[in-house]
Amino acid sequence: MRMEDVTVLIATGTHRVNTAEELERMLGPEIVSKCRVINHNSRDGSVLEHVGTTSTGVRVLLNREWLKADVRITTGFVEPHFFAGFSGGPKMVAPGLAALETVMTLHDARRIGHPNATWGITEGNPIHDDVREIARMVPVTFSIDVTLNRDQKITKVFAGDLLEEHRLACASATDTAMRAVPAAFDVVLTSNSGYPLDQNLYQAVKGMSAAAKIVKPGGTIVCAAECRDGLPNHGSYGEVLASRPDPQGLLEMICAPGYSAPDQWQVQIQAQILMKARVLIKTSGLGPEDLRQAHFAPIDDVSTAVKDALEKAGPGATLCVLPQGPQTIPYVA
Repeated sequence: MRMEDVTVLIATGTHRVNTAEELERMLGPEIVSKCRVINHNSRDGSVLEHVGTTSTGVRVLLNREWLKADVRITTGFVEPHFFAGFSGGPKMVAPGLAALETVMTLHDARRIGHPNATWGITEGNPIHDDVREIARMVPVTFSIDVTLNRDQKITKVFAGDLLEEHRLACASATDTAMRAVPAAFDVVLTSNSGYPLDQNLYQAVKGMSAAAKIVKPGGTIVCAAECRDGLPNHGSYGEVLASRPDPQGLLEMICAPGYSAPDQWQVQIQAQILMKARVLIKTSGLGPEDLRQAHFAPIDDVSTAVKDALEKAGPGATLCVLPQGPQTIPYVA
């Protein structure tokens, strides 16, 4: 097969398309120059095609280039995911190559609010159950997933049938990235595992979600994330955040019958976290007022914020530190 016959589809989901510079850095100049490289655009109806409806009523529209391909290969990175259970595998198809309409249903308030829509759970997770069903609609020829360590080095490679190799990859990621703790903590210090995972505040919610698994009700989460891309300024995350003055109001709005807005899922999870604990943010990418408008408390120094939070919690206060944020997921045994 000639490289000119290969199409590389970037499974962006509902996120912005990659720039030419990002594509070259990600794929290398040879692939960019010799292969067709296409950014999926979930909002462009001209590149999408209806393929059916899931048993739970999700209307499925996928990228037409994917549908017409003779051979379909997915590549992914498997790590715990804060509402889909794990990344990689069937998520490369949906939401990766799906229409915004499809993603809005997959990530609606009912599914996001389900107790099994959380880190490390795929079976019985209403989001991942639908994602697997969508992946079966247009069969994947071959699939490759990897797991990584904290230095972004590949630790294991899983290949073959999409759902079977992903099941094995998830089991491996569970062993290496998830840990039981005996009790919840008064204060949890987290990050979003550095660039590129902490490129904006939207993504940093994942690190906060990891901390929220083990923080006491009324406790404190301290999060350090660069956020060089701001909120970001694309998508609807900032707009939805600004729609109500407090987390309770945000949850009521999002869970109201008929409400639907892109990125509502991230705000819903953020609001759930804020209803449980205080969240203090250290960042260089957003100003203090920006953070307040996003319902967070800005801090200047992480060490001081942790010290103050422990003192406020009283004698015997406990602290947990998650240096890798959403790549190291604790849970109360």
